[in-house]
Amino acid sequence: MSVNPGTTYDESQIQVLEGLEAVRKRPGMYIGSTSARGLHHLVWEVVDNSIDEALAGYCSRIEVTVHKDNSITVVDNGRGIPVGENTKLKKSTVEVVLTVLHAGGKFGGEGYKVSGGLHGVGVSVVNALSKKLIVTVKLKGKVYQQEYRCGVPQYELKEIGETNDTGTTVTFWPDETVFTETTEFDYDTLQSRIRELAFLNRGIEIVLTDERTDESQTFLYEGGIISFVEYLNRTREALHQPPIFVEGTKDNIQVEVALQYNDSYSENIYSFANNINTHEGGTHESGFKSALTRILNEYARKYNTIKESDANLSGDDVREGLTAIISVKIPEPQFEGQTKTKLGNSEVRGIVESLFAEKLQEFLEENPAIAKKIVEKGVQAQRAREAARKARELTRRKSVLEVSSLPGKLADCSSKDASISEVYIVEGDSAGGSAKQGRDRHFQAILPLRGKILNVEKSRLDKILSNAEIRAIITALGTGIGDDFDLAKARYHKIIIMTDADVDGAHIRTLLLTFFYRYMRKIIEAGYVYIAQPPLYKLERNKTVRYAYNDRQREIIMAEFGEGAKVNVQRYKGLGEMNPGQLWETTMDPESRAMLQVSIQDAIEADIMFDTLMGDNVEPRREFIQQHAKYVKNLDI
Repeated sequence: MSVNPGTTYDESQIQVLEGLEAVRKRPGMYIGSTSARGLHHLVWEVVDNSIDEALAGYCSRIEVTVHKDNSITVVDNGRGIPVGENTKLKKSTVEVVLTVLHAGGKFGGEGYKVSGGLHGVGVSVVNALSKKLIVTVKLKGKVYQQEYRCGVPQYELKEIGETNDTGTTVTFWPDETVFTETTEFDYDTLQSRIRELAFLNRGIEIVLTDERTDESQTFLYEGGIISFVEYLNRTREALHQPPIFVEGTKDNIQVEVALQYNDSYSENIYSFANNINTHEGGTHESGFKSALTRILNEYARKYNTIKESDANLSGDDVREGLTAIISVKIPEPQFEGQTKTKLGNSEVRGIVESLFAEKLQEFLEENPAIAKKIVEKGVQAQRAREAARKARELTRRKSVLEVSSLPGKLADCSSKDASISEVYIVEGDSAGGSAKQGRDRHFQAILPLRGKILNVEKSRLDKILSNAEIRAIITALGTGIGDDFDLAKARYHKIIIMTDADVDGAHIRTLLLTFFYRYMRKIIEAGYVYIAQPPLYKLERNKTVRYAYNDRQREIIMAEFGEGAKVNVQRYKGLGEMNPGQLWETTMDPESRAMLQVSIQDAIEADIMFDTLMGDNVEPRREFIQQHAKYVKNLDI
């Protein structure tokens, strides 16, 4: 990481936009929510400031430490926040940055050329939502410090020592009265984002330390996004080494693209703008996709891999088995979409498209053996897509659902209102029988599956659609899959996976989740997918029956029955052991049941997890099992 001695960064570059009072009243407006996600957002606001210093060329190392009391310290070796007085507000610039919303070098034309941070609200919001915050600045040979409580300075910025270093240190303690759900930081969440930031900003060293567990990791990737692609593909067999890499700058917009094909059937494209994961895509992603499709088709036709009479390869065909990272850095990004994670700058599309197309064309001409592999994979995908289209015609939903023709023997509900309807996907006919008898027929449908469904991670779409159980699921849900997917056509707004609490049940659950994640991801994103939580124990004393969903609950109920009480404890091995009344009472009654809603917190980690657990490569799975075996309890085999 080269350090740039150029521009001075001082109080004149800090612009003031508005005050801080509203933040504590409506924190959700500034950090998205006060859940665990919002809590971690505080860390990203502070870290983003340090990353901005690094992008400007002034910082090469960032340290993030979680202390035993769940406070966080972020240290960087950047220039240090300016300490001079802000003439307009008559207070130190450090205090302005920490107490005035949107005060920061990010908003001027000069302070930073490019700046990360999605909400861009700055460290003042962290200050407002922390019961205590201490900032230390090393600058011009001196060390300065100031402490705040709930955003209020406890004393003016004071000089506390001398130093030869520069940089900023922020330590904060989140306010429990704001973050009522949790103030406990999750190491995996921190690790995942810090690794991502280190990949996206090559040469920056970021150290993550957790004093609660004595864990420490250093993230430094001289390969940048090339290393990112290799990391994502580490559980797959790559078709070529190393990944293809393209970089360029035009009109102050920096573009980096890295891509590598592998032997899987899914596409994994992740795009970023100013280090923000643009989950909803945007102009940079569409520029990349159109260049990829055009250049590969031109190449395939030039060398007769596809004949004149053949149709062009589609975007889906050329992206099968592709892992790609697109990262752009833009002075003024415009974010759109529901979650503000879609890049809207129209000029970016043409820049990404032309830069990438030119370099990809060069690469293919210079590497004919790799080019041939990539194009042939696209042609195979095209053939499979055509076979899948024919298979899909068979699964198209009829205007009236013909229950009898469904291989899964769907017992539908009488309601046609999808918003209140739910379908239980149940393993085996015996549990299906109990569920059918125990359900409320008005809004609960039952779809029993026979045996295990296909592992879609190892199969192409044509094979997947020839599987009877998967066809039954697609037909019952009504949304279609892939290109035909339409969330508005969903027949149920709750899709509940109900399997036994044993190894086979867990496997079936994972197979179903893999299918939904790969081919109907939007039903997970919409919050429609749930996992039923049947009880593990039935405890009976005289005629009093209680159910426990875990060991701790069982102990609590036993204590309530009293010491020495004669309690009959039954451990359920499967749903089939419950009669219809018990199944309704414990697992299906909306008033008393417990369910887990499936959500995707981190698409990149989710993708790696599905590939590790369900893909062809055995070694990563063995490593995962060895690492996590110690957490397994009550394993029914």
